[in-house]
Amino acid sequence: MAPCFKIEKPYPEPLAGVDEAGCAPLAGPVVAAAVVLDRARFPRGIDDSKALPAATRETIYARLQKVAGIGVGIATVEEIDRLNIFWARMLAMARAVDALGFDPAMVLVDGNRCPNWDRPSVAIVAGDSKSRSIAAASIVAKVTRDRMMADYAREHPGYGWETNKGYPTREHCEALDRLGLTPLHRRSFGPVRQLTLAL
Repeated sequence: MAPCFKIEKPYPEPLAGVDEAGCAPLAGPVVAAAVVLDRARFPRGIDDSKALPAATRETIYARLQKVAGIGVGIATVEEIDRLNIFWARMLAMARAVDALGFDPAMVLVDGNRCPNWDRPSVAIVAGDSKSRSIAAASIVAKVTRDRMMADYAREHPGYGWETNKGYPTREHCEALDRLGLTPLHRRSFGPVRQLTLAL
């Protein structure tokens, strides 16, 4: 069943859905998005970004830019290594809501915990598969980060980031052994840390 507005209905508007992309990769930032949908005017086909082909995500992303309120927040590789991935994720989400430029009346956050902020908010496990607002945020976060990783791939060729987006694929791990680390690799992550210790 596709995400809908059932979860949103009890809450006041404007309501923001928040999700992130890029917790598991070995390289690159964490990107979060906050999206405020107009419940009477929104793109059709919104779903959990993981359930959509890349071309469909791009199409919906372009349509969201025209009809939704959108904020994007980023936690850098340095912040991931300093804070750990959980707190970097929380930081990116808080920055995404701040980037909206206004205070939503309610924020629905994908996951089991909200950032430490003074905002009315609810955490929803698997929210990107239940809430249309969170699903829209998952699309914006995913498309934004994928585009960033494609740009980084041109700066650091050989790791396959244009396709693996920094995730620990065989191609990426073999490239790590062959080419070594870049400034975009997360030193606090196991496979990268092991290589760092071996140097």
